[in-house]
Amino acid sequence: MSTATAIYDLRGLNCPLPVLKAQKRLAGMHPGGRLWLETTDPLAVIDIPAFCTERGHLLVETETVAGGHRFLVERGG
Repeated sequence: MSTATAIYDLRGLNCPLPVLKAQKRLAGMHPGGRLWLETTDPLAVIDIPAFCTERGHLLVETETVAGGHRFLVERGG
């Protein structure tokens, strides 16, 4: 993981908040910017990839971690 990549802590939030907050945060970034999303919502494994596909963002990496998941998202153009 690059040290320049921001981490957005969405742990403890349930659907639809992780996607809504990620959408707002990504909207303020330049295309090509990357953001790690950390979640504990079990539905995030469905919601985050669907959100990326729908909004034209690239889901670079997904990790299962203790208590949740991490998603590396690259903002689309």
